[in-house]
Amino acid sequence: MNSGPADHLAGQTFQCPEDGSLDKIQVYSIAVSHPGKLILTLHEFDKQRKNWGNILSSAEIEVDENDAENWMQFPLQAVQLHKDNIYGFRLKSPDTLVAIGEAAWPSKSPFPYGEEWNTNNIENEDHYYRYFSLAFKVELRA
Repeated sequence: MNSGPADHLAGQTFQCPEDGSLDKIQVYSIAVSHPGKLILTLHEFDKQRKNWGNILSSAEIEVDENDAENWMQFPLQAVQLHKDNIYGFRLKSPDTLVAIGEAAWPSKSPFPYGEEWNTNNIENEDHYYRYFSLAFKVELRA
């Protein structure tokens, strides 16, 4: 079975460090297959049930090969986040593949502030990785 860009989704959950207004998320790109759209959606996340809540904010950007090895910026309509709550963002594209940078947690205990996530429309099963994190920046204003 062939799969395309729309079949693959990736994301990251994170614990909010402080109360504040979020208006941008940056994600580090390793490679972009060809020009296309990349969509980021921000959600509340239920860590116990592994459940993505409603979309709090979203952004759509155009990407191309020049975005490889750069921070991709997703400007969001400002949303208020709360200290210690768990949130997550998901990335998807209808027409291109983007490789996202990630970091491995170097100790025997898992990454304490969130989990990397991915799924595809072929298996339709969520995968969470506690020892990995996408390379991302959350711009929170007090």
